[in-house]
Amino acid sequence: MSVRATEISDIIKEQISGFQDTATITNVGRVISVGDGIANVYGLSQVMASELVEFPKSGTIGLAFNLEEDAVGVIVLGDYIGIEEGDEVRATGQIASVPVGDALIGRVVNALGQPIDGKGPIATDKRRPIERIAPGVIARQNVDQALQTGIKAIDAMIPIGRGQRELVIGDRQTGKTAITLDTIINQRGGDVICIYVAVGQKQAQVAQVVRVLEEHGAMDHTIVVVASAADPAPQQYIAPFSGTAMGEEFLETGRDALIVYDDLSKHAQAYREVSLLVRRPPGREAYPGDVFYLHSRLLERSARLSAELGGGSLTSLPIIETQAGDVSAYIPTNVISITDGQIYLEPDLFYAGIRPAINVGISVSRVGGAAQIKAMRQVAGRLRLDLAQFRSLAAFAQFGTSDLDPVTRAQIETGQRMTELLKQGQYQPMPVQEQVASLWMAGNGYLADVAVDRVREFEKQYLEYLRTAQPGVLQAIADKKALDDDLTAALKSATDAFKAGSEFASRPATGVAAKAAR
Repeated sequence: MSVRATEISDIIKEQISGFQDTATITNVGRVISVGDGIANVYGLSQVMASELVEFPKSGTIGLAFNLEEDAVGVIVLGDYIGIEEGDEVRATGQIASVPVGDALIGRVVNALGQPIDGKGPIATDKRRPIERIAPGVIARQNVDQALQTGIKAIDAMIPIGRGQRELVIGDRQTGKTAITLDTIINQRGGDVICIYVAVGQKQAQVAQVVRVLEEHGAMDHTIVVVASAADPAPQQYIAPFSGTAMGEEFLETGRDALIVYDDLSKHAQAYREVSLLVRRPPGREAYPGDVFYLHSRLLERSARLSAELGGGSLTSLPIIETQAGDVSAYIPTNVISITDGQIYLEPDLFYAGIRPAINVGISVSRVGGAAQIKAMRQVAGRLRLDLAQFRSLAAFAQFGTSDLDPVTRAQIETGQRMTELLKQGQYQPMPVQEQVASLWMAGNGYLADVAVDRVREFEKQYLEYLRTAQPGVLQAIADKKALDDDLTAALKSATDAFKAGSEFASRPATGVAAKAAR
């Protein structure tokens, strides 16, 4: 077979014309020292802050954390045992990011967005950087749309609005996580996507949270981000930022999202650990000087965007654990000053059986009535004041009320009944229309002749009666979101009919107690 010279020349010309210079420049360095999850690297002169770097020998990923003049402090996101002095390190050119989108809903992922629930890979190609500048003042609008928690005491007296940052604070084992889980469960069937970020918790505790959400059908609208106590401090440090990036995807597509940080005390401790390991100067309580900025840049990303930007919202419920009720400690005061209010859970109330153990005097929502439906404002207007008056008089109640004047005795008895009414079982959020009906009934004196220890039983039977015999009343409250004259008359008629036909039927309450209740 003969080969013609023209064919050879044609092939050479084709190869020359199609030749492309694909030389690439890679920023490469060497490990100087490694230990405790931190690698000091020499030579990464062009690396960016929060850029991902790769250790090719061990296949591990790191995050450029400390940019010094002659070295870079890299926090290793994974196992650092296989990294040795002298190993090559390569910059990737990518800022740390996580996968985002609807594909994450219902999944349990780690701080890097990798699935850890055994349900296979996450089918999404969208990613977002974990660090991002918060929306500016002009990009936001007022927080005036309610986010219902399903908890009577909160929705009535400490309302939370979409786009708000409401701190949940209290000692350990006082019900902080339970309140946030109730709020997540209450979003079933709604339009709010929930993100639960577990930082520094025991893995068994996280597994229990996931099981509770699954049992109550809440995982269908929830993403769980886990950086457990067994994970390295760098992963605990970036987990809240990763969860926020996932929430911002819904925020910027005009949807509503809720994110729970459980908890930011452990997050601050993880940041302190990482900062001390890279030799950053310690400040108060050995925290680095920018620990306030750490949480402010995180929580400021929660917002309600203006209508021009889609009107989406990201609401955050950060949790802070106090020591012996000390709300004036360093991290609690920092986060209190950043957030739009706080729900304070008091151990004494918890141990007294008042659950949720919310201290109404210290708890506050700086959004106020703007984040409540009108019907709730109508029935809960005096509730906080009445409870505050009761708390101031409660000291007298332990000595008996027989020697007190009638007005004081009536205030104490009313306060005892309202306190009992605001108790609520765990993982039992209540629809807002039922809350309105219950508080209206109590505020109009129908509990005045009911024994204090039977108030919750009375409420249970009353709501069951409204659901079965008078469903139109509850539906009207849900539709109108306000109590007009017709709806008030219907509610009064239904409540009178229930009380007349129930085991609690008795002669109407008279005298001072009834007047005080009304």
